Amino acid sequence: MNELAANTSPLFNYGVLAIIIVVAFIAWFFVNRASVRASEQIQLLEALLEEQKKQNALLRRLADAQQPATAQQQEEEDDAGQRDFIRMIPER
Repeated sequence: MNELAANTSPLFNYGVLAIIIVVAFIAWFFVNRASVRASEQIQLLEALLEEQKKQNALLRRLADAQQPATAQQQEEEDDAGQRDFIRMIPER
């Protein structure tokens, strides 16, 4: 009886090997899935970056086109602001 308990059967070895292989495949599946999702997110972020660069270039062109008109308005506002500031000084 002790001889049977002391010996490990080949069936037990195959069972342990099968369990290790199943666990390895499950771990590989989740690692691979996470890697694919990360790659997709990186591609989306790169596309978003390109769109933002285009928008920034367009915004710069619009700002440069409006700059002369806003400079005149700002000078007029500064002149009016100085007159208002003089009125705010209390007389003694």
